[in-house]
Amino acid sequence: MKNIRNFCIVAHIDHGKSTLADRLLQATQTLNEREFQNQVLDSMDLEREKGITIKSHAIQMDYEQDGEKYTLNLIDTPGHVDFSYEVSRAIASCEGALLVVDATQGIQAQTISNLYLALEHDLTIIPVLNKIDMDAAMIEEVKDQIIDLTGCKPDEIIKASAKTGVGVEEILHAIIERIPASQGDENAPLQALIFDSVFNSFRGIIAYFKVMNGSIRKGDKVKFFATGKEYDADEIGVLKMNMLPRNEIRTGDVGYIISGIKTATEVKVGDTITHVANPCKEVIAGFEDVKPMVFAGLYPVSTDEYEELRSSMEKLQLNDASLTFEPESSMALGFGFRCGFLGLLHMEIIQERLYREFDMDVITTVPNVSFKVYTTKDEVIQVHNPSGLPAPNLIDRVEEPYIHAQVITKTEYLGVVMKLCLDKRGVLKNQHFLTTDRVELTFDMPLSEIVFDFYDKLKSISRGYASFDYSLADYRLADLVKLDILLNDEQVDALSSLIHRDHSYDFGRKMCEKLKELIPRQQFEIKIQAAIGVKIIARETVKALRKDVLAKCYGGDISRKRKLLEKQKKGKKRMRQVGNVEIPQEAFLAVLKMD
Repeated sequence: MKNIRNFCIVAHIDHGKSTLADRLLQATQTLNEREFQNQVLDSMDLEREKGITIKSHAIQMDYEQDGEKYTLNLIDTPGHVDFSYEVSRAIASCEGALLVVDATQGIQAQTISNLYLALEHDLTIIPVLNKIDMDAAMIEEVKDQIIDLTGCKPDEIIKASAKTGVGVEEILHAIIERIPASQGDENAPLQALIFDSVFNSFRGIIAYFKVMNGSIRKGDKVKFFATGKEYDADEIGVLKMNMLPRNEIRTGDVGYIISGIKTATEVKVGDTITHVANPCKEVIAGFEDVKPMVFAGLYPVSTDEYEELRSSMEKLQLNDASLTFEPESSMALGFGFRCGFLGLLHMEIIQERLYREFDMDVITTVPNVSFKVYTTKDEVIQVHNPSGLPAPNLIDRVEEPYIHAQVITKTEYLGVVMKLCLDKRGVLKNQHFLTTDRVELTFDMPLSEIVFDFYDKLKSISRGYASFDYSLADYRLADLVKLDILLNDEQVDALSSLIHRDHSYDFGRKMCEKLKELIPRQQFEIKIQAAIGVKIIARETVKALRKDVLAKCYGGDISRKRKLLEKQKKGKKRMRQVGNVEIPQEAFLAVLKMD
């Protein structure tokens, strides 16, 4: 046990975590040249295409130092704020963390938030200054920033280049010397923490765990605490590039268990595994329950695929525990699910993974956040969906969630970043110059304002230099109205939204204009209206496709023409009563990208 080291790599997005993991795997000869490819732990096609890590990946490495053999369990984590739950789970199963900072960009918002996460769990931090081979590297400046942030000594910072392999040996020595060995009692009853799981269509559900106390052998009868279900450990083993079966996994080590579990709901991330014969007394304090930030509806394109979508979502939830969902129905779209996501990128990735991994095509409704509605009868209702809002005469007040937002940017973009945050109803709380040309801004702002396109706008106005991180603060009183979209006087509940009164007129007008462009013309006229309650605030009309019925009238009395036009008008009116308007999928997506 004293030769086991569990550590993770945390950093801001694009600071070189996955490349550093590649170098560590090569230095410890965990994989040969034939198996190697860049960002080898990013196993999903989606991760390679977008160049980001979406899942944290665990892998075991063997390393020899001074004649002693060590087992190193590495977890490579994502850097984007939308996948911070993956990072918190990785940190809960480690004793140390490599804090990677890009020498060309310095400390970013996510670096700070990941560092605080690690410190909360009492992890040993090893600061690594990456990309020192770049021409734009500001080695001394960034070193000072790291010392300010972590309070470490200058000689504790390891200079490295993940691309060229400089400093990798130093990092391995530091992991062994600085990170404490796993703590635990090998003779105590088995206590293992599940930190991830995947679905395999041949073997059932495979759970990844870390043994905190005791040991587990192949064939043992084990019990999952949260569900109380009992299983046989058909196969256990360690995670290398592939899964390697073992007969026993002892305290402090990380491994996987296959026990033929078929039902996705029976495995919960953060659950404790113990023996049936000699159970442990208490569960391990798992991870805090995830708090979704953005809610949207997911509906199958054809209504008879509802059950398939449910089983696909359950399988996906195994691999991404931050996804939450519950059934709901919509007048326009039929049966579907109300899903909670950690952010818009998370939502986009889930949609893409459903399509690629399970061949499920889904329609997504307008994303929104959850509001607290206080009724006149002193009840409190959590509303995730505009259609769940009580009638206006029953509402006493509405409160919306606020966040603490932290933006780090270069001083030259300070003005435009401030303007963006203030336009989004933000309140500036603090302004702190980290160095002469880098400033940290702290805002309080409504979560509903950053749901749509705040992150994209922030990146574009700062040319990619601003970084953004946020945490939920509290609920505050809000002047919100429900904006409905009507097509030929029929309400489309999937396009309804709760919006601040000041922005409602603008938003309603833009929605109508956008829908006019996207809804194809029919044989009858379509009127598109935006309404607050019974008050119409904007209107556009999609003109009917018309046949020229006067073409055969080449003269004669006006009454002949009028008779034909009246006949056509009656036909159009009847069509409008029976005709229904199909809204294309682009219309739902366009609302998200509206400026």
